[in-house]
Amino acid sequence: MTSELILHYFPDLTQKQKDQFAGLDDLYRFWNSRINLISRKDIDMLYLHHILHSLAIAKVVSFLPGEKILDVGTGGGFPGIPLAILFPDTHFHLVDSIGKKVKVVNEVALASDLKNLVSTHARAEQINDKFNFVVSRAVTRLSEFYPWIKGKFLKDSVNDIQNGILYLKGGDLTDEIKESKLDVTLIPLTNYFKEDYFETKYVVYIPQ
Repeated sequence: MTSELILHYFPDLTQKQKDQFAGLDDLYRFWNSRINLISRKDIDMLYLHHILHSLAIAKVVSFLPGEKILDVGTGGGFPGIPLAILFPDTHFHLVDSIGKKVKVVNEVALASDLKNLVSTHARAEQINDKFNFVVSRAVTRLSEFYPWIKGKFLKDSVNDIQNGILYLKGGDLTDEIKESKLDVTLIPLTNYFKEDYFETKYVVYIPQ
């Protein structure tokens, strides 16, 4: 799998964006050999399992210039880094409680010339700022996740959809959604991508 996969679904990339996406393979292989972010087997599927999966959020909403996005539990930078490449005029704040993962995010962002991204070694609850959207990739159950970011949203929505959470999750989410008591819209990724990998995966959208 190469960065051509990204181009297939996002054909309007600038040359800089194409170069940034293409460069992620070497960067993640380098850092993954030092800090185990992605399983050895999975690193060969970086573009499908991690980068394109992250960009599913961009099929649901196009972030606008000046909007602020918080990525909670970003790990090695997913979904924040691919989204920051795709939306260079949007501000991204990536947060993780594990310091060595934040170090990788910083190094990848620097090498990719991402000027619209900051990362912090912290828990989401410690971030004292407000955002248009909170993004995340399956860090925990919705009922546990929501209290971490409650109250971190800007009041005024400027996008096509209301400010809120865009959460990447897979599997049968019926019980989890019921337990959370949240107003959830499930958006199947098969709406956008034809690969089998996305068959049971969703963007979980929770407006504020």
